[in-house]
Amino acid sequence: MVAAGAHRPGPLKQQNKAHKGGKHSGASQRRAGGRVSVKAQPRRRLRDLSRVDRRHQALQLRRRRKEAVLAEKRSLGSRDGAPHLVVLVPLHGGAVARNTLQLLQSQDSAVVHAAEGRDGDFALLCPRLKQRWRFVTAQAGEETLLMWLLAPLSLEIPVMDFFLPAGDLHTVLDLAKVADSILFILDPTDGWDSAGEYCLSCLFAQGLPTYALAVPGGTDLPPKKRIDARKKLTKAIEKRFPEAKLFPLNTEQESSLLLRHLATQKQRHLAFRDRRPHLLAYAAEFVPGQDSDLVGTLKVSGFVRGQTLSVNSLVHIVGHGDFQISQVDAPPDPLSLNPRVVKGQKRNQDMEIQDDSANGTDEMEEDIKVLMKADSKKQESLQSEVVPDPMEGEQTWPTEEELQEAEASLKENRRVVKVPKGTSKYQAAWIVDDEEDTEKDDHDDDEEDDNFDDDMMEEAVSQEGESSEEEGEAAEEDCETMTIPESLRDDQYDEKVKEDEEMLERYKQERMDEMFPDEVDTPRDVPARVRFQKYRGLKSFRTSPWDPKENLPRDYARIFQFQDFSRTRKNLFRQIEKEETEGALVGWYITVHVCNVPVSVMESFKEGKPLVLFSLLPHEQKMSVLNFLVHRHPSNSEPVRAKEELIFHCGFRRFRASPLFSQHTSADKHKLERFLRPDAAVVVTVYAPITFPPASVLLFKQRSNGMHDLIATGSLLSVDPDRIVIKRLVLSGHPFKIFTKTAVVRYMFFNREDVMWFKPVELRTKWGRRGHIKEPLGTHGHMKCHFDGQLKSQDTVLLNLYKRVFPKWTYDPHVPDPMPWVRTESALPVQEVEMD
Repeated sequence: MVAAGAHRPGPLKQQNKAHKGGKHSGASQRRAGGRVSVKAQPRRRLRDLSRVDRRHQALQLRRRRKEAVLAEKRSLGSRDGAPHLVVLVPLHGGAVARNTLQLLQSQDSAVVHAAEGRDGDFALLCPRLKQRWRFVTAQAGEETLLMWLLAPLSLEIPVMDFFLPAGDLHTVLDLAKVADSILFILDPTDGWDSAGEYCLSCLFAQGLPTYALAVPGGTDLPPKKRIDARKKLTKAIEKRFPEAKLFPLNTEQESSLLLRHLATQKQRHLAFRDRRPHLLAYAAEFVPGQDSDLVGTLKVSGFVRGQTLSVNSLVHIVGHGDFQISQVDAPPDPLSLNPRVVKGQKRNQDMEIQDDSANGTDEMEEDIKVLMKADSKKQESLQSEVVPDPMEGEQTWPTEEELQEAEASLKENRRVVKVPKGTSKYQAAWIVDDEEDTEKDDHDDDEEDDNFDDDMMEEAVSQEGESSEEEGEAAEEDCETMTIPESLRDDQYDEKVKEDEEMLERYKQERMDEMFPDEVDTPRDVPARVRFQKYRGLKSFRTSPWDPKENLPRDYARIFQFQDFSRTRKNLFRQIEKEETEGALVGWYITVHVCNVPVSVMESFKEGKPLVLFSLLPHEQKMSVLNFLVHRHPSNSEPVRAKEELIFHCGFRRFRASPLFSQHTSADKHKLERFLRPDAAVVVTVYAPITFPPASVLLFKQRSNGMHDLIATGSLLSVDPDRIVIKRLVLSGHPFKIFTKTAVVRYMFFNREDVMWFKPVELRTKWGRRGHIKEPLGTHGHMKCHFDGQLKSQDTVLLNLYKRVFPKWTYDPHVPDPMPWVRTESALPVQEVEMD
């Protein structure tokens, strides 16, 4: 019998490694016996919820969202909220019929209030429905005569005639920024005309709030054509307004259905206005200042929308600039739902409206309460630029030896110049000889490389043009004036021909840039090492380093830059969501005292233009570098060159600037684009006031006749002065003699010194070969080059040079009012441009 005992492994037993249990932080903390962080607990708790609890949680979230939507609908236009602001936009010159606006005012037990400062602006109070409305008209089509009635049809009140402005684009866009709903009025047969299509393109690009489509005047058509016209109109709106419903507007019952639809439909939110307090002026008063009658205090009355308005923040009057607030008052609400007005309405509504307005003025004088006054310590400053110190970074004071050397050099440089009698020494210092003038012009042209022509003769041509203009002015002084018959006045025709010639030249330059991107000819009269001294070579455009703080221009000393822009933006929006701001709440009727406002703001309001105020977030009055991501609008095909003056509509601002165009990539360097590309997204860089995204942007170009053409649409990408925009130049040469892996290249340079100067830069060819310069041959610019393979005889040798470019400081907040827009066909389509 074998004795029982434990088995003992032998010397050949395999020893396996112990399991480590993973190296992630949670496991290591558990093995160490420490506490697991609190951040991991909510996820685990969610995972541990049962199916019933998860369903219950989802149900609660749906109820919260539904209640939030219902609360928003109930507050809009209610007793405690701001009136429902509806902007009427006729999209056709003949779209607005006589009875259209009368029907909106003919509701039962409704009271109509005419607003001051703008024709066609009225408020509609419906105490039975507990709703109040404000209707404002903006015309997008041609000039239209309207018959306006400020009371229901049952009353015998005279009708007022007035003309709507012909296609005021700024008015339409400004009202759409603050509107709760937009009511598009269509023509029963055509829908909208070309001006209406243009207006829709701008509105969709800016951001469209809640809208509705109304078709008045359908009964004017013959009965047989009504069905066909409605089918045609329904098919036309499918592209622009998918799943939209057409509302006929011919009877009082149909107008009631339209108002009920506007009151109950879900509101569409625009991010740039929901995070900022704003108001549309219902009334305004200008109080001249003590020093001058041209500048004073503007008292703007209206309903607060968006967010709580603080008296210490700045306000931006759209189209006029940034200003400070001194005081906020709380006058009586002129559009309150007063049941006493309803009782006496049947007796004489016209008299009640007059009595209400008279009593309202007395109440405003007696019952105005001061809500807030600005605190000078907490008030935002209007400073938009940094004032650079020219002595900052200055070295020590010059020594006596340096001063003596400077005086000696001045004495040596003195020369004798013939000057007219009575000329001072200071004036004589500016008089130069012809030879010196040409030398300085050539030197300035070498150093100044902001123009994208890279043409050395451009300045000489401009000088010839200036001299010819001066000669023409001198000749005009010697000539007489005489009357020319109408048949000989061809100035307009000649101007049209000149515009066509300039447009043809632009088309040629754009086509050349597409065929030979960034290629330039090496100048023969100036050494290439002097002409391109600001450029450098890069081993790789993608991976080679480039310091963003290197060789910054003087304008960068005037701008503001955030240490972390995204973190600042998140903190501001988090404060807005928590509603930590103190001030006038949303829905209050207030009077804002805006300081140091020019009288032109009040004059434009009296002319009928809307007065829109936006409260600025912190830092939004300061200048920085803004980058916009835009796409070319398909309706415009004219070439748009970089550094041309364009008109920007960015969120609630509009301004003029000359931007840079660059590629939209994920790298740290971005190549400059000389033209706005129609087939790709382009980043536009300008100096402009800081705006926190999201914000839409529209780019317009002003014609010679004053019209504004929409050329690109997009959004605000970032506020980043460190975004590097690189301009590339390509010098080309041709292989003269080809060997196995070497070749003799000519026509890239024209002297031996230039070849030696650019010897470290890598070469490439259009067929994909890479190489470098070995040595110069002779004295005429020929060079021996080595490549990674044999060249083809038809290949071209290229040398890339790079330079960082910056936008020009051309920011101008004043934008002229556009002329009524009319579609014009391009006289020079791109396909028909012939290259020489």
